[in-house]
Amino acid sequence: MENNYVSQFLSDATTIINMIDKQAIESIITKLVAVKKNKGRLFFLGVGGSAGSASHAVNDFRKLAGIESYTPTDNVSELTARINDDGWDSCFVNWLVGSQLGSKDAIFIFSVGGGNEEKNISVNLVKAIQYAKQQKSTILGIVGRDGGYTAKMADACVIIPTVNADTVTPHTESFHGTIWHLIVTHPSLKSHEMKWESTK
Repeated sequence: MENNYVSQFLSDATTIINMIDKQAIESIITKLVAVKKNKGRLFFLGVGGSAGSASHAVNDFRKLAGIESYTPTDNVSELTARINDDGWDSCFVNWLVGSQLGSKDAIFIFSVGGGNEEKNISVNLVKAIQYAKQQKSTILGIVGRDGGYTAKMADACVIIPTVNADTVTPHTESFHGTIWHLIVTHPSLKSHEMKWESTK
């Protein structure tokens, strides 16, 4: 049984790779090139495992691509103060207001479902996207399932195909990392060499 699960998980991952919309990835790259050229900032938003992805991506985009990047989940004191005082649903949008999000900037969503206000799922992402739209900021995302609110509102978004309903979350979160690593090391964005690639 265990061996079957391992084989199925990896087989599904291969299927996902072959199904991913490469043009959607290229579109995100194009948008990020414009953000970088205009000296805009990049704000990564994610909840749960996606918050971990956001923190890792901040490191990569600052260090490798030279884009000023942040995520609210890196400052647990501010985040929990906002949740406690203002509420979960508004914690990201109020952080973006405090960060003075503008038209040169972009938000980048990592999520399994993309947010759904009607179902009360990741409403903080929904509110952040709505605010970014008002500010005329670029909205980007890597999401799973049908993409939810992120896919509907984003300027560029990759939807990780669902090939197995039992492993939507681990596959989506795994491919967050695969795709942002692809993006941040793309020749159009990469400004600095990586350590192990520079020691040949």
